Order: sequence, then structure tokens, then C-alpha cells
Amino acid sequence: MTLLEKCLLAGLCLQLTAVAHAAPPPTAPKAERPKVGSAAAPASQDDRYARRCQSEAPQRSFKPQGTMLWGTKRSWDTEKVAEQRSSVLISAGLEPKRLADAEVKTLRLAGGHLEAPAAGQSLVGTVLQGTASDGKPVEVAICGAEPSSEDPEMVWYRIEAWNSVAQEWENPCVAVDRVPDPRALAVGGVWDATGARKDVPGRFTFACENGAITKCALWGYKPWGSRGGQSLTELHQACTRMARADYCGNGKSHTYQDNPIDMYDQLGLLARTKEVSAAWDPAKASFEAAWGPDGATCLSRTRDGRALETVLQECPNRFRKGAVAELGEGDRCAVQQAGASPKAALLRNHSYGTRPAVTAPAPGN
Repeated sequence: MTLLEKCLLAGLCLQLTAVAHAAPPPTAPKAERPKVGSAAAPASQDDRYARRCQSEAPQRSFKPQGTMLWGTKRSWDTEKVAEQRSSVLISAGLEPKRLADAEVKTLRLAGGHLEAPAAGQSLVGTVLQGTASDGKPVEVAICGAEPSSEDPEMVWYRIEAWNSVAQEWENPCVAVDRVPDPRALAVGGVWDATGARKDVPGRFTFACENGAITKCALWGYKPWGSRGGQSLTELHQACTRMARADYCGNGKSHTYQDNPIDMYDQLGLLARTKEVSAAWDPAKASFEAAWGPDGATCLSRTRDGRALETVLQECPNRFRKGAVAELGEGDRCAVQQAGASPKAALLRNHSYGTRPAVTAPAPGN
């Protein structure tokens, strides 16, 4: 299997043609955004809903690897220094708060898309009740639906959330490089601040394009899918840990934007890349870690170049020193998770390692 067929490298350009599925409802002109640090006067409910779904999503074709889990903004307050694991939107409910179609009483999640009870019913303009990482409610409007050109099970949604600080609707997804107005996938399950996933009846995740939840699905680990009768949910979860270099399984990332990686799994969905290309040179990469749903099961080195001891201090009870494990094909662990077999890991990866220059952290999660 070639590199292009696998789409292994985080940072590889993925062509995603934006096909308009439905047009948003006519709305009033968007109010001018208040200056940074100032709070706008509260809008009435009728005015708030009349102003939803105003911007049009341009075409885009770039998928950079990075540190974010949900791919969302950390906080609506641009003057506040938000914690790395915070998010303005971590989940949404399937019961509409505001209907686009009078007949749509509830939604259901099917694979990687939302469905109305009856065919032909539009979801565009529907407002759902979402939740931020701090537990506060946030309204989410569905402003567009674009069927994926790569997978009929997936639909790209253009969403807006109500920014209570600026008193306006805003895309909660973080824009990176060539994705100025990122879209989102509807993914089953809810992820908490530690990066752990759990099923919550009636709730799902709007996972933005630049977050690990969506990227792992695009790499082939669709959490709603299966391989040989085995669910891919746990493999997808292990991928979200690997994509962000969340070694301790506590939600903290140890990577940087656009870091190339190569991954391969036990089920054979993705195999190790051995071909040299402009995007990847196996000879310059080395084994980094083996992964399970709760983080690294064994570790050789860090992806961002920090000392291995730093990670061991971050989660002192997780890894055992002096327990070298040979996994085969040259993969060798320096430390391994206590009580876990590295050879039973769902996923392994290679990476380049230390980056020559330090950059500012991504503005979201």
C-alpha cells in the first residue's frame, strides 16, 4: 500500500471538494464585533436566532497535523489565557432547541452524519444545545451540510456557536493554514478534558477538521466502522492519543503543528511506510511509541524533543523504567506501561523527532 493510498502523514494535503448540500436560511446583517476585551449587550432570543448561519464556507484542501483534540477554540474570551484542555464546545444534544423544519423533532446519528426522522427534511438552520468543557451550555447552529466526496457515510457540517462574550454567532473550529473556515464531522461519543471517550445517550461530538478526532477518522480509523467483525472505536481512540502525542493519557499534547508521523496497526488497515517520497523519508524517522486507548503503552522517545524523564515525571505511576521491550521490525521501547504488554498495543508510530525551532502553541484544542 502506497503512502498516498494510506494518507498516513499528518500534514499531507487531502483534497476535499466542498459541495453545497443546502443553502442557509436568509438572515439579517451581522452585527459589528465588539472590541477585544469588551462584552456586548445581551441579544434577545429572536435576534440571536435570526443572526445564525451568515458566513459562507470557502473551498479548502489542507489537513495539517497538530495538538488539538476537538479542533475547537479554547475560550471565547480572546484576552483570557485558557488551559490547553479547555474547549468552547465538546458535545451537542440530538434534541433540537430550534427547528429548521417543523417536522424535525429529534435527530439521530448514523455513522459519520446526522439524520432527520424522514428523508428530505432539512437540518440547515437547526439549533442544538451544546456543552463547553467547563459544563456551561452553548447553542450550536447547523449552517450547511456537505456530503463527503471520499466516504458516503460522512457529511461535513458548517456550524456556528453562540459566542456569549461577543454576542454573535461564530465558527467554534480553529482555522489553520489553508482552512480559514473549518467544518466539522458528527462523531458518536463524548471526549472529556483528559481525552477519554465515553458513550453518552442522546449526545455526540462536532469534531472540527483540524482536530485529532476528525483526522483519525480520515486516516481510516472511523469509530463507527469495523474490520473483520471488530469495532474500530478503540483503535480510533488510540489514534487520538497518538496524533497528539498524549503519552500519559491525561489530555496533554507533546507534539507541534505539522509534525510528520507514520502509523501502522494490528488490524492491517495501515502498514508501515517504506517508500521514500517528498513528504516522508523512513531513514530519517525512528520508532516513537506504541499506543492503546488510554495513551502510550510503551515509549522510546518524545516527539517534540523534550527529555523522556519529563514525561515520566508527568505521570510517575504509569511507566516502568529498565523494562526494554523489543516489538519487532526494529521497534524498541525504552520504558513500558506497568501491567500492559507493548506487543498488544493497537497502534504504533514512527516520527522525525526534535523540531529545530520552537513555535507558539495552537490557539485551540
